[in-house]
Amino acid sequence: MTDFADLWTEHRRVVRDVAYRVLGSVADAEDITQETYVRLLARLADPDAAPLDEPRAWLVTVASRLAIDRLRAHEHSRRAYVGPWLPEPVVTDERTLPEDRVTLDDSVRMALLVVLEQLSPAERTAFLLHDVFDLGFDRVAEVLGVSPASARQAASRARKRIAAQGEARFTVDPAVARRLSERFARAASDGDLDGLVAALASDARGHFDSGGIYPDAPTQVVVGAETVARQLLAGVGGLGLEFEPAVVNAEPGIVARRRGRVVSVLALEFADDRISVIHGIGNPKKLGHLQPPR
Repeated sequence: MTDFADLWTEHRRVVRDVAYRVLGSVADAEDITQETYVRLLARLADPDAAPLDEPRAWLVTVASRLAIDRLRAHEHSRRAYVGPWLPEPVVTDERTLPEDRVTLDDSVRMALLVVLEQLSPAERTAFLLHDVFDLGFDRVAEVLGVSPASARQAASRARKRIAAQGEARFTVDPAVARRLSERFARAASDGDLDGLVAALASDARGHFDSGGIYPDAPTQVVVGAETVARQLLAGVGGLGLEFEPAVVNAEPGIVARRRGRVVSVLALEFADDRISVIHGIGNPKKLGHLQPPR
């Protein structure tokens, strides 16, 4: 049992990391992690099973298959979703236990996850498993149930589509990005339209995922600094929200709270020392993992 405990402690995080990146859901990633754990227990208890020579690869394979199955099962509901569908945000602060954190790196940035949502399950998984988690195409092919050549082609298509969507990383000094998020949070809390506009690029874009909960929320991308700022203030007017800087999907972002409960999370992109894109998540179903215990 000690060997099992050590094995799971060592690889548990990569299982969650794979599931979150494939599904874009913290809740689903936790479910996949638990199911993978159960399958590992059964595998190690099977007297006829061969030894696990590559436990990490085996666990990633199992988690990936489970995640793909869930992704395909959700395809219809995602197509019927009201407004933009954005991934559940990962907000990291001192209250998040290290063992419960999704590993934060470039592959968890909201900008990339949004583009990955536009790929087929096979393309997304092939790209993530090979380019992010360093699995060979033989193993990726096993996960997808295709030939290694087909797996390689799926990953190549994903890279091309990511590039075509302009998912390029703008280099902004992290300190500048933090200051911008702090300025924007203060201006939003104060209802300061000019302060919001000053922090935004002139061609800033914003979209908000409410899942249809808020009927006045825009269902299309909003463009232009003043338009984005006015839309934000119109949506939060009278709610008494407190906007606070936070680390959202590995980058400076903002969390909006009301009476201690998270109402919205803003994941930010930066360019030319301004905020260029706001990904707003306000669907309560996507924020449950961020709420304090009742």
